[in-house]
Amino acid sequence: MQDTLTGKRVLITQATEFMGPTLCEVFAEQGAEVVRSDVLLSEPGAAQAVVERAGDIDVLVANLSILAPSTPAAAVDETEWREVFAALVDPLPRLVRAAVPGMSGRGGGKILVIGSASALRGMKRTSTYSAARGAQLAYVQAVGVELAPRKIQVNAIAQNFVDNPTYFPAEVQANPRFQERLAREVPLGRLVGAREDALFAAYLCSSAADCFVGQVFPVCGGWVTR
Repeated sequence: MQDTLTGKRVLITQATEFMGPTLCEVFAEQGAEVVRSDVLLSEPGAAQAVVERAGDIDVLVANLSILAPSTPAAAVDETEWREVFAALVDPLPRLVRAAVPGMSGRGGGKILVIGSASALRGMKRTSTYSAARGAQLAYVQAVGVELAPRKIQVNAIAQNFVDNPTYFPAEVQANPRFQERLAREVPLGRLVGAREDALFAAYLCSSAADCFVGQVFPVCGGWVTR
Protein backbone atom coordinates (compact mmCIF):
# COMPACT_ATOMS: atom_id res chain seq x y z
CA MET A 1 0.00 0.00 0.00
CA GLN A 2 1.75 3.15 -1.21
CA ASP A 3 0.82 6.83 -1.09
CA THR A 4 -2.81 6.19 -0.17
CA LEU A 5 -3.08 9.63 1.43
CA THR A 6 -1.37 11.80 -1.16
CA GLY A 7 -2.78 15.30 -1.11
CA LYS A 8 -4.60 14.79 2.20
CA ARG A 9 -4.07 17.11 5.14
CA VAL A 10 -4.34 15.09 8.36
CA LEU A 11 -4.62 16.32 11.94
CA ILE A 12 -3.40 13.82 14.54
CA THR A 13 -4.09 14.64 18.19
CA GLN A 14 -1.86 13.75 21.17
CA ALA A 15 0.81 13.08 18.59
CA THR A 16 3.54 12.20 21.10
CA GLU A 17 1.43 9.63 23.01
CA PHE A 18 -0.31 6.31 22.47
CA MET A 19 -0.28 5.64 18.70
CA GLY A 20 0.62 9.23 17.81
CA PRO A 21 4.31 8.85 16.87
CA THR A 22 3.78 5.86 14.59
CA LEU A 23 0.62 7.31 13.05
CA CYS A 24 2.50 10.48 12.15
CA GLU A 25 5.35 8.49 10.61
CA VAL A 26 3.17 6.13 8.59
CA PHE A 27 0.69 8.76 7.43
CA ALA A 28 3.57 10.91 6.16
CA GLU A 29 4.98 7.88 4.32
CA GLN A 30 1.56 7.43 2.71
CA GLY A 31 1.76 10.93 1.26
CA ALA A 32 -0.25 12.90 3.81
CA GLU A 33 0.57 16.38 5.04
CA VAL A 34 0.54 15.64 8.75
CA VAL A 35 -0.43 18.28 11.30
CA ARG A 36 0.76 17.14 14.71
CA SER A 37 -0.87 18.40 17.89
CA ASP A 38 0.48 17.64 21.37
CA VAL A 39 -2.22 19.61 23.19
CA LEU A 40 -4.19 17.76 25.87
CA LEU A 41 -7.86 18.16 25.05
CA SER A 42 -9.53 17.92 28.45
CA GLU A 43 -10.23 21.65 28.69
CA PRO A 44 -13.47 22.71 26.95
CA GLY A 45 -11.88 25.14 24.48
CA ALA A 46 -8.84 23.07 23.56
CA ALA A 47 -10.32 21.01 20.72
CA GLN A 48 -11.72 24.02 18.89
CA ALA A 49 -8.38 25.82 19.17
CA VAL A 50 -6.43 22.81 17.86
CA VAL A 51 -8.68 22.40 14.83
CA GLU A 52 -8.59 26.12 14.05
CA ARG A 53 -4.79 26.18 14.23
CA ALA A 54 -4.60 23.16 11.92
CA GLY A 55 -6.44 24.99 9.14
CA ASP A 56 -8.25 23.07 6.41
CA ILE A 57 -8.07 19.34 7.11
CA ASP A 58 -9.30 16.34 5.15
CA VAL A 59 -8.79 13.83 7.95
CA LEU A 60 -9.00 14.02 11.74
CA VAL A 61 -7.40 11.23 13.75
CA ALA A 62 -8.62 11.45 17.34
CA ASN A 63 -5.76 9.72 19.14
CA LEU A 64 -6.75 10.10 22.81
CA SER A 65 -5.10 8.38 25.75
CA ILE A 66 -4.81 8.40 29.51
CA LEU A 67 -3.15 5.90 31.83
CA ALA A 68 -5.86 3.44 32.82
CA PRO A 69 -6.74 3.45 36.54
CA SER A 70 -6.96 0.04 38.22
CA THR A 71 -9.38 1.02 40.97
CA PRO A 72 -11.95 -1.58 42.10
CA ALA A 73 -15.36 -0.54 40.82
CA ALA A 74 -16.83 0.07 44.29
CA ALA A 75 -13.94 2.40 45.14
CA VAL A 76 -14.08 4.61 42.03
CA ASP A 77 -14.64 8.20 43.13
CA GLU A 78 -16.10 11.16 41.28
CA THR A 79 -12.68 12.64 40.54
CA GLU A 80 -11.36 9.54 38.79
CA TRP A 81 -14.54 9.13 36.76
CA ARG A 82 -14.57 12.73 35.58
CA GLU A 83 -10.84 12.85 34.79
CA VAL A 84 -10.98 9.77 32.58
CA PHE A 85 -14.11 10.89 30.74
CA ALA A 86 -12.68 14.39 30.37
CA ALA A 87 -9.61 12.95 28.64
CA LEU A 88 -11.21 10.27 26.47
CA VAL A 89 -14.86 11.17 25.84
CA ASP A 90 -15.47 14.90 26.22
CA PRO A 91 -13.02 15.90 23.45
CA LEU A 92 -14.85 13.90 20.78
CA PRO A 93 -17.99 16.04 20.32
CA ARG A 94 -15.81 19.15 20.55
CA LEU A 95 -13.48 17.88 17.84
CA VAL A 96 -16.41 16.90 15.63
CA ARG A 97 -18.14 20.23 16.20
CA ALA A 98 -14.96 22.02 15.16
CA ALA A 99 -14.00 19.86 12.18
CA VAL A 100 -17.28 18.96 10.49
CA PRO A 101 -18.26 22.38 9.08
CA GLY A 102 -15.00 22.70 7.17
CA MET A 103 -15.06 19.09 5.95
CA SER A 104 -18.66 19.46 4.84
CA GLY A 105 -17.88 22.67 2.99
CA ARG A 106 -15.04 20.96 1.11
CA GLY A 107 -17.20 18.01 0.09
CA GLY A 108 -16.37 15.47 2.77
CA GLY A 109 -13.69 14.05 5.01
CA LYS A 110 -12.81 11.32 7.45
CA ILE A 111 -12.68 11.08 11.22
CA LEU A 112 -10.97 8.09 12.82
CA VAL A 113 -11.01 7.48 16.56
CA ILE A 114 -8.19 5.37 18.01
CA GLY A 115 -10.09 3.56 20.75
CA SER A 116 -9.71 0.45 22.85
CA ALA A 117 -10.95 -3.14 22.76
CA SER A 118 -11.37 -2.88 26.54
CA ALA A 119 -14.87 -1.70 25.59
CA LEU A 120 -15.53 -5.05 23.87
CA ARG A 121 -14.39 -7.49 26.55
CA GLY A 122 -14.72 -7.18 30.30
CA MET A 123 -11.61 -6.84 32.45
CA LYS A 124 -11.36 -6.59 36.21
CA ARG A 125 -10.51 -3.25 37.81
CA THR A 126 -10.94 -1.25 34.61
CA SER A 127 -14.53 -0.05 35.02
CA THR A 128 -13.78 3.66 34.55
CA TYR A 129 -11.46 3.24 31.59
CA SER A 130 -13.60 0.61 29.85
CA ALA A 131 -16.73 2.72 30.29
CA ALA A 132 -15.05 5.74 28.72
CA ARG A 133 -13.68 3.70 25.84
CA GLY A 134 -17.14 2.20 25.36
CA ALA A 135 -18.65 5.68 25.18
CA GLN A 136 -16.17 6.54 22.44
CA LEU A 137 -17.29 3.60 20.33
CA ALA A 138 -21.00 4.27 20.85
CA TYR A 139 -20.41 7.88 19.83
CA VAL A 140 -18.60 6.80 16.66
CA GLN A 141 -21.44 4.49 15.66
CA ALA A 142 -24.09 7.18 16.14
CA VAL A 143 -22.17 10.04 14.54
CA GLY A 144 -20.98 7.80 11.72
CA VAL A 145 -24.49 7.11 10.42
CA GLU A 146 -25.49 10.75 10.94
CA LEU A 147 -22.60 12.25 8.98
CA ALA A 148 -22.47 9.68 6.18
CA PRO A 149 -24.90 11.61 3.94
CA ARG A 150 -22.48 14.56 4.16
CA LYS A 151 -19.68 12.33 2.80
CA ILE A 152 -17.88 12.35 6.15
CA GLN A 153 -16.96 8.83 7.23
CA VAL A 154 -16.49 8.34 10.97
CA ASN A 155 -15.02 5.05 12.19
CA ALA A 156 -12.95 3.66 15.05
CA ILE A 157 -10.17 1.22 15.72
CA ALA A 158 -10.71 -0.65 18.99
CA GLN A 159 -7.29 -1.93 19.90
CA ASN A 160 -5.50 -3.81 22.61
CA PHE A 161 -2.17 -5.63 22.73
CA VAL A 162 -0.79 -3.20 20.14
CA ASP A 163 2.81 -2.10 20.67
CA ASN A 164 2.81 1.49 21.91
CA PRO A 165 4.74 3.42 24.58
CA THR A 166 1.70 4.51 26.61
CA TYR A 167 0.11 1.16 27.46
CA PHE A 168 2.87 -1.33 26.65
CA PRO A 169 6.22 0.36 27.38
CA ALA A 170 9.43 -1.62 27.15
CA GLU A 171 9.52 -2.44 30.87
CA VAL A 172 6.04 -3.98 30.69
CA GLN A 173 6.93 -6.02 27.62
CA ALA A 174 10.08 -7.32 29.33
CA ASN A 175 8.14 -8.62 32.33
CA PRO A 176 7.86 -12.44 32.19
CA ARG A 177 4.37 -12.27 33.70
CA PHE A 178 3.26 -10.06 30.83
CA GLN A 179 4.76 -12.45 28.30
CA GLU A 180 2.87 -15.30 29.96
CA ARG A 181 -0.35 -13.30 29.75
CA LEU A 182 0.32 -12.51 26.10
CA ALA A 183 0.76 -16.18 25.28
CA ARG A 184 -2.33 -17.12 27.28
CA GLU A 185 -4.79 -14.45 26.13
CA VAL A 186 -3.79 -13.37 22.62
CA PRO A 187 -4.24 -15.95 19.85
CA LEU A 188 -1.73 -14.08 17.68
CA GLY A 189 0.90 -14.88 20.31
CA ARG A 190 2.52 -11.44 20.16
CA LEU A 191 1.71 -7.76 20.24
CA VAL A 192 0.28 -6.31 17.06
CA GLY A 193 3.03 -4.13 15.59
CA ALA A 194 2.61 -0.37 15.81
CA ARG A 195 3.15 -0.05 12.06
CA GLU A 196 0.64 -2.82 11.33
CA ASP A 197 -1.96 -0.84 13.27
CA ALA A 198 -1.00 2.50 11.74
CA LEU A 199 -1.09 1.11 8.19
CA PHE A 200 -4.63 -0.09 8.81
CA ALA A 201 -5.51 3.35 10.18
CA ALA A 202 -4.07 4.93 7.02
CA TYR A 203 -6.23 2.63 4.89
CA LEU A 204 -9.36 3.62 6.83
CA CYS A 205 -8.53 7.28 6.21
CA SER A 206 -8.04 6.77 2.47
CA SER A 207 -10.56 6.93 -0.36
CA ALA A 208 -10.33 3.14 -0.64
CA ALA A 209 -12.33 2.95 2.61
CA ASP A 210 -15.18 5.27 1.65
CA CYS A 211 -17.68 2.43 2.18
CA PHE A 212 -17.14 2.19 5.96
CA VAL A 213 -19.60 4.18 8.06
CA GLY A 214 -19.81 4.22 11.86
CA GLN A 215 -17.88 0.99 12.18
CA VAL A 216 -15.65 -0.29 14.97
CA PHE A 217 -12.70 -2.43 13.91
CA PRO A 218 -11.02 -4.56 16.62
CA VAL A 219 -7.24 -4.70 16.25
CA CYS A 220 -6.03 -6.91 19.08
CA GLY A 221 -4.52 -10.13 17.79
CA GLY A 222 -7.77 -12.00 18.35
CA TRP A 223 -8.06 -11.04 22.02
CA VAL A 224 -11.74 -10.13 21.82
CA THR A 225 -12.64 -13.41 20.16
CA ARG A 226 -11.41 -15.55 23.03
